[in-house]
Amino acid sequence: MIRFFTKDQYKNLVWLVWAVLAILQASFTELMDDEAYYWVYSGHLDWGYFDHPPMIALLIKAGFALFHNELGIRAAMIVMNILTLVLVDRLIPHKNYRVFYLILAGMGAMQVGGMLAVPDIPLIFFATLYFYIYRNFLESQSWKNTFLLGLSMALMFYSKYHGILLVFFTLIANLHLLRAYRYYIAVLITTVLFFPHLYWQYTHDFPSLQYHLVERNASSYDISYTLDYVLGQVLLFGPLIGWLLLYYAFRSQVQSNNFARALKYSLVGVLAFFLFSTFKGRVEANWTVMVFAPLMILAHQTIVRQELSLKILKVTFWPSLILVLIVRVYLVWDFMPGVHVRPEIHNNREWTADVAARAEGRPVVFLNSYQLPSKYRYYAGGVSYSLNSAFSRRSQYNYWNTEESLWGKDVLLVSNHPGAFAYTDSVVSPQGKLYLKTASPYFSYSLIQFAPAEKDFHAAPGETLQLKLGVQNGYTAPVLLNDARVGYALRKGEEWNFTEQGDLLLADALKQDSVVLKITAPQEKGTYTLKVSVFALPELPPTHNSQGLKLTVE
Repeated sequence: MIRFFTKDQYKNLVWLVWAVLAILQASFTELMDDEAYYWVYSGHLDWGYFDHPPMIALLIKAGFALFHNELGIRAAMIVMNILTLVLVDRLIPHKNYRVFYLILAGMGAMQVGGMLAVPDIPLIFFATLYFYIYRNFLESQSWKNTFLLGLSMALMFYSKYHGILLVFFTLIANLHLLRAYRYYIAVLITTVLFFPHLYWQYTHDFPSLQYHLVERNASSYDISYTLDYVLGQVLLFGPLIGWLLLYYAFRSQVQSNNFARALKYSLVGVLAFFLFSTFKGRVEANWTVMVFAPLMILAHQTIVRQELSLKILKVTFWPSLILVLIVRVYLVWDFMPGVHVRPEIHNNREWTADVAARAEGRPVVFLNSYQLPSKYRYYAGGVSYSLNSAFSRRSQYNYWNTEESLWGKDVLLVSNHPGAFAYTDSVVSPQGKLYLKTASPYFSYSLIQFAPAEKDFHAAPGETLQLKLGVQNGYTAPVLLNDARVGYALRKGEEWNFTEQGDLLLADALKQDSVVLKITAPQEKGTYTLKVSVFALPELPPTHNSQGLKLTVE
């Protein structure tokens, strides 16, 4: 069978089989949590979102306009996945198709994950397109290639911020670009095209940078962050031959070739960057997917040029395909109900229907989860919202004005933690029990933000601080108020230690441009994260109503 695919004329058959498998997989696999979240993105098109740039939302919007199902959500990803392979094929000179297909067969993540509606797929495609155009730019710095280079960089940035690393390491690999004025023109084109997103970040106080560079950092280092990252990279590019492909790619000789050097610098640079990032917190394995093309090209060239043995690739060919087949089947059919591997992809229609039955037409508010309300909205079709407390991470739900339609109404509260409130009912989901309670009437105010003049404070134990805060009302409709009060929450390390509901009524705060909030420093010395919060209902935790502020008690 391997010999059958050694000739160029069978290449289109490989692409066809790849596409058919992806279409079938996309059609019959339920949405993963993040896919549902990005589908909700697509219903609120904007120049930016809390977690990511807008490319994923636009692509889902386009596909869902054609097919109102899981296939529609993933349609654009399938096209990009195929086009990525086509570009990689064109980027490899002196191809040995036996080596090419052996490598491709071993890269399970590209086979199974290539149809998922996540930002990684457009990032991989536009990163590969960027390298394709960069090679053309090296051959001819024409105005056409200059514009396309600038465009490809912008599209890469609109997919995921990590793309900037490829541009940086490409430049490091070829500092002569700094003497090419058309390279500066390409960068200018990128800046102009990417400006709408930068402006969106500016008008929203750079939430993505705040989250990815500050809020995600762990309070202390854990060696598991590094070990999990290293193992994750081997599995990501394998699972059986990831280590071998990385080894071959690192062995590649690129001294006299600017393009090959860009590939290797990008591969090594990206992997090293995220390796060092593990000293600040957990790094997801998929953050490095943008180096798929450099890895495959360099590994292929090393094997072909150095005439290395194909024994390991041949031995792992069938086991890799069988493993991929098992994963494909599991994504569609939960044949291991006792094994909790990605339970989010199964039984979503059942648990959302159970919640909808309890809701009886009422809106559903999920606590501290962007995944659950997104799944509920897609599979049950009901109105849903994520209320994120000060104790959890923010999400894009913190920036939508859904709350305006919920004020004063009866809603069903849902949490996956039994201690969140005094629940009266529960349902079972693939990821555990969900606890339910009716809130009547409902109020929350996530779009009201308090901005301090400073973000770093010092105090003695027990000292009272007068915190001056600017008041920002993000709602488009008149605010329907209850007796909500403004207070704060304090965190030391990973644990939230203290909350305090102040005397300041939210109704009074909204009448002023700025207010003063009294903060009492803890008795225990140390560094704390402080968040200004609104206490809207007795049964609900305080919400995010400011960025995290640093309080040092000494």
